[in-house]
Amino acid sequence: MARRTNYSKSHLGNVETGVKRAYPDVILAYERELGECVDRHGILTGLAASVIAPIAASELLRHGFAAALDGREQEGDWRERVEGYGYDYMTLGAGELQNRLAGDLVVLQQNLESPELWAIAARVMTVYGKTTKGSTEAISWYRLAGQVADRSGHTNASVWVRGRASLALAYEGAALPIASTLARHALELSDQPSLGRLNALLGLAHVQGLRGEKRASLATLDEARRTFDIVGSSEQISDFAIPEWRMATISSLLLSRLGEEQRAIEAQEKADRTRPATLPRFATHIELHRGLMMNRAGDPAGGIAYARQALDRLPPEKHSQSLRLMLAEIEQTAS
Repeated sequence: MARRTNYSKSHLGNVETGVKRAYPDVILAYERELGECVDRHGILTGLAASVIAPIAASELLRHGFAAALDGREQEGDWRERVEGYGYDYMTLGAGELQNRLAGDLVVLQQNLESPELWAIAARVMTVYGKTTKGSTEAISWYRLAGQVADRSGHTNASVWVRGRASLALAYEGAALPIASTLARHALELSDQPSLGRLNALLGLAHVQGLRGEKRASLATLDEARRTFDIVGSSEQISDFAIPEWRMATISSLLLSRLGEEQRAIEAQEKADRTRPATLPRFATHIELHRGLMMNRAGDPAGGIAYARQALDRLPPEKHSQSLRLMLAEIEQTAS
């Protein structure tokens, strides 16, 4: 296995015994090499459990046996559960959601018996990556999710996973070369309007803006808007949807970064006007965008104070990696 996976025997031994943590690329290597070997499920479950730390092993076992007692879930059951995660991502804290995703990933990886389930797993992995605490681990999950989506043979899944990952990274100003690669790959896979393509265009626009390519960034944003006019979502609260308020929120940050003050204000007002009242975390995003604009307008001290106060008003369990990184960006811009 070491020879075939390009990992040392000692490293793989430590991973299999739980001494070292397995990252997604290791699991994927085992998946490729084990195929349908008799102990495939047992080995992969152990590896998955080591990846999904810090969830308690006892909870993983409880979840797995409870699922087994309930019987094998059908594609429709998994599809419904994943749609629920789209809602939960918008309303729950990352820690609570991560534990639930982890348990389902352990069960789901043993039941990948159809292209549809591979596509579902890719979406779960993408959401899981967004609950991690750093871009390095998130990227490893996004890459694995992309390969799992490709395994499904569903082009829409492959486009969405890469587009969503690109936007997640670029919105946070993290790993811009990878965000750019993910976005361009998604756009190359299909030129058909879709939510995945919309995510990719928005991610690419943020990458271009952060690189100082203002004209290209605004042109890409305009293309994203045209795509949104075709595929924008009526569903209001889901990570798998982009309704008007969310399009306005994503545009607000980009326009604030680019110094397009009037357009940014219009986007912020639209976001506040159309966003459901049950999403205080996303209201805080808009407040931080306003703090960034104050910085760029020549009031760095006021911008930082405004942003910090906005984040302090949000309950700590609602804080996210995106908000923390945005505050850091405001502080860095001020200096």
